[in-house]
Amino acid sequence: MASEIYIGLGGGGAPDGPRQSLVLKRANRHGLIAGATGTGKTVTLQGLAEGFSAVGVPVFVADVKGDLAGMAMAGSPTSKLHEIFGARAAEIGDTEWAYRDNPVMFWDLFGEQGHPVRTTISEMGPLLLARLMGLNEVQEGVLAIAFRVADEQNLLLLDMGDLQAMLTWCAENAAELTTKYGNVTKATVGTIQRQLLTLESQGGRNFFGEPALDIMDMIRCDDQGRGYINILAADKLMASPKLYATFLLWLLSEMFETLPEIGDPDKPKLVFFFDEAHLLFDDAPPALTDKIEQVVRLIRSKGIGVYFVTQNPIDVPDKVAGQLGNRVQHALRAFTPRDQRAVKAAAETFRPNPKVDVAREITELKVGEALVSLLMPDGAPSPVERTLIKPPYSRAGPLDAKERAIIRSISPVDDKYDTPVNRESAEELLAAKAEQAQAAAIEAKAQAEADKQAAIAAKEEAKRKAAEERERVRLDKAAAREAARPSFAEQMAQSAARSAATSLGRQVAGKFGGQLMRGILGGLFK
Repeated sequence: MASEIYIGLGGGGAPDGPRQSLVLKRANRHGLIAGATGTGKTVTLQGLAEGFSAVGVPVFVADVKGDLAGMAMAGSPTSKLHEIFGARAAEIGDTEWAYRDNPVMFWDLFGEQGHPVRTTISEMGPLLLARLMGLNEVQEGVLAIAFRVADEQNLLLLDMGDLQAMLTWCAENAAELTTKYGNVTKATVGTIQRQLLTLESQGGRNFFGEPALDIMDMIRCDDQGRGYINILAADKLMASPKLYATFLLWLLSEMFETLPEIGDPDKPKLVFFFDEAHLLFDDAPPALTDKIEQVVRLIRSKGIGVYFVTQNPIDVPDKVAGQLGNRVQHALRAFTPRDQRAVKAAAETFRPNPKVDVAREITELKVGEALVSLLMPDGAPSPVERTLIKPPYSRAGPLDAKERAIIRSISPVDDKYDTPVNRESAEELLAAKAEQAQAAAIEAKAQAEADKQAAIAAKEEAKRKAAEERERVRLDKAAAREAARPSFAEQMAQSAARSAATSLGRQVAGKFGGQLMRGILGGLFK
């Protein structure tokens, strides 16, 4: 079994120059491919990917310009580059150079030029989502609360609809959440919702959902033992640079979380090329930079090699650059102060070679040349060499639509990811809860109205009964008065008795009155 990958001939391509080869056992110590536009980075990347595939190491690479797709097809003697590549192979003494294809799987976040790539909102997590949406610390905190509540209530956050529904619920219950978790305002939730709409317009809705990507589908070999080269169609994705960078970082993080520890294997389990690496670090908050550094540092023990591809080596922060042991530096242009700093920084990172003036030669390199320093079997970096990079075996250019369709039709994952799945999750459960709450509210309102009407009816009934009671009392009193009144016969008897008594009284009064008067007068005149 091969133990190294041939990269090119050192000594500026001199016949007696040292062979520059990447030791497979050190390939998981990561690397950097840097250089100005048009200096040959893509060809170097293509050659490395072919080398890894040939020894049974799967590869992941983002096809930013669309020309890496050609690795699925063998190069052609009729191509415009045939003469250049043939001459290069002869110059460096590569007697094994011959056109051949590579096993390739195409992937695409938009599902147009390859298998759809999806993940769930939960798997992405609040930190990467906040980065993706450009949230500040306060907004990131509210997003973290939404994730926490969803977890506590067993609500799955699978797609953007789930997160939007969860944020709406948080806004409606902001007062309660503030008391329990910290400040949550409707204004902050509204800002996050607007950022979600922006992300959705950039293609985020295609990215979040199920079936989610199974990392092991990328770690495959074909029936000849060659590792599959997983090519992500990124030409359209580059219009949304944050989505591109965050997706690749998520993919790295997912590999780190999923794969087991295997230490330092004889060859990597997978090699990951991160093209346009500066997009990962532009405006990255400290927490994200720390996470990137942690993943790069620890993922080596999972057997994963990470190679950053960028125009300028100073695009990669020092904490991450310190982890990159294998370096291929193409030409830099020292036109600006920043370019001059990059030249100086690149020169200082290489192991010195008295035969190579790095600071001078780095600006004089021709297309296809690079300054190369690779880890040797003992783990030490080799002295820097001006190296003529070997040409690729496969096509250096894009595929047409028919060729891409044929390659996709024979993919080992077939149509596993082609049909989206929408199972019950937070959006549906919160909608059901809202409907239940609305139904309960309607029922409670109806019950309250019924209770109100019943109270009114009871009050009217009480008033009616009180009126009836008053009427009964009045009638009873009237009946009692009527009962106490004498009958007609009794009235006649009473009247007759009164008349008799009156007549008798007058007679008695007349008789005794005269006697009395006489007695009195008689007494007076005696």
